[in-house]
Amino acid sequence: MIAYVKGQITHKNPTFVYVECGGVGYHINISLNTYSRIEKSDSIKLLTHLVVKEDSHTLFGFYDSEERDLFVHLLSVSGIGPNTARIVLSSLNPAEVKHAILSDDEMTFRQVKGIGAKTAKQIILDLKNKITKGSGTTFQLPIRDNTLQEEALSALLALGFSKQSVIKAISDVCKVNPDLANVESIIKASLKKLS
Repeated sequence: MIAYVKGQITHKNPTFVYVECGGVGYHINISLNTYSRIEKSDSIKLLTHLVVKEDSHTLFGFYDSEERDLFVHLLSVSGIGPNTARIVLSSLNPAEVKHAILSDDEMTFRQVKGIGAKTAKQIILDLKNKITKGSGTTFQLPIRDNTLQEEALSALLALGFSKQSVIKAISDVCKVNPDLANVESIIKASLKKLS
């Protein structure tokens, strides 16, 4: 298995790059998310995943391990192949993918080309436990840039709750009650979810 490729970019476009490494040029398929992060680079280190089929060996590259882990998780879903997984990660950033899975948001996946209602449900069903458990990786829901939420997060972390469960609780509470006016009300509502 090729874990990563590090070298000079000799060709680059939004769907693949050629990386020269030790005199060998590797054709590496990438997502738009990775392309946006390497667009101005001349040399790179891409984490990789090799997909082996009877008639091909295809290398996929990722800017970070978070995106690569999600790609591998998506491949485990029935009906999702490597190209569809790459389209998902080109249409949504890793935080959006995780948020959609953890909040049972089928519509986010259905907006991705090639994903229908059945596959959207299957992604959520198959990956919810993997994302929650994290499989050795920290999966987090994004918290909006909001001082009240950040203060509530700090307070609940100080009480000994795990960061991931606190972020999910605060996110759920603020989605249901977006007009909570003070830190105390956010903390109290979040504690009910956490207990």
